[in-house]
Amino acid sequence: MRVTANSETCAVSSLCVYRVPGVFDQDEDGLVLVLDESPAEALHEEIRRAARGCPTKSIRVIEETAAGAPAAGERPSGSAVKTGDRAGEAR
Repeated sequence: MRVTANSETCAVSSLCVYRVPGVFDQDEDGLVLVLDESPAEALHEEIRRAARGCPTKSIRVIEETAAGAPAAGERPSGSAVKTGDRAGEAR
C-alpha cells in the first residue's frame, strides 16, 4: 500500500490525523501531511477508513502487489486524476 494526500483539496477536518496519527499529520496551516507513505500492514484497514472518511477525498490509497507495482486497475502515484474518477481510491 502506498498513501498520498492532496493538501490543495484538504479541508482541515483533521479526521485522518485522529484516526491514524502515525501516518497523517498537519502542517502549520492545518493541511494534511503524509508521514509514512508505505505504512505497516497492520494499519492498512484504518488508513482505508481514513481515506473513505475524508470529506474532500484528499487521501489516496494505492494498493500494490507483493512486487511493489500498483495492483491491476491502479495508477501510479502522481498520475492525473480526473474529477469524479474514483479509480484508485479506497472503497
